[in-house]
Amino acid sequence: MERILVTGGAGFIGSNLTDALIAKGFDVVVLDNFSTGKRENLAHLTGNPRFTLIEGDIRNMDDCRKAVENVSAVFHEAALGSVPRSIKTPELTTAVNVGGFVNMLTAAKDAGVKRFIYASSSSVYGDCTDSPKVESRTGTPLSPYALTKSVNEQFAMNFSQVYGMECIGLRYFNVFGRRQDPNGAYAAVIPKFSAALLTHTAPVINGDGSYSRDFTYIDDVVQANIRALNTGNADAVNTVYNVACGDETTLNELFAYLKVELSRFDRDISQIEAEHGPVRAGDIPHSKADISRISALLGYKPEYSVKTGLQQTAKWYFENLKK
Repeated sequence: MERILVTGGAGFIGSNLTDALIAKGFDVVVLDNFSTGKRENLAHLTGNPRFTLIEGDIRNMDDCRKAVENVSAVFHEAALGSVPRSIKTPELTTAVNVGGFVNMLTAAKDAGVKRFIYASSSSVYGDCTDSPKVESRTGTPLSPYALTKSVNEQFAMNFSQVYGMECIGLRYFNVFGRRQDPNGAYAAVIPKFSAALLTHTAPVINGDGSYSRDFTYIDDVVQANIRALNTGNADAVNTVYNVACGDETTLNELFAYLKVELSRFDRDISQIEAEHGPVRAGDIPHSKADISRISALLGYKPEYSVKTGLQQTAKWYFENLKK
């Protein structure tokens, strides 16, 4: 059977991708240093003969070389996320997101790995005001995190041109779903709102709530990754794709939808109102994706709307955060 590497496989997206690959019959190696990933995300795979865990760091080339041994493809999910964290510690974000990325590209190239699929981000659009966002038009990055993702795309294109690798970048738009961590200063908005509501605390919305995002359910992100792995279309490699729902939801709308879903499990939640705080530095007002390229070249079609994804997500948070 094919052996696949998932870096950052203990994280939110990486662990869901690992599960999907194993379910499809692949042997999966996970490389993770558990700086942000969680052991409990992989605990159910303990003893599974299709699963191998390497505890290591993408900043360490020896760990990267060990991880790519005998693998046919790499999913590079490992990164330090969060715009605010990158503004606070740009040197750390750059060391992990750029240095680690180049390490993994180099190790994969030297090991003869042909296909390298990596997580990019909608943040690369920066100050581009186009709506929807089209892959061919980006703006000036507004944070160190956004800059690292933009640089990664350039390195991937360079390695495809110089070394003949097949690199596919996936620009994730506000992914949400099961296992997304609600804890910590840099938690994403949906788990943060969920944790607050389940403890009957008023969530804080940054700004007046009019900022909008293209929220994308985790299963659609996994779908996009699997399609990137399986494509035999020569025109579909060595490019980047938006991975999104193709719709936009304001933060106020998101809060209202989530409150409805969580109220199904706890009626008192319906009475909670959000508070409003200052706009976060580096945040862009609106973000909606054009998904025509990924639909045409990879056959991707989102299966979840924000509302249907939140139904699944609310149930997961109620069952797991109430423990």
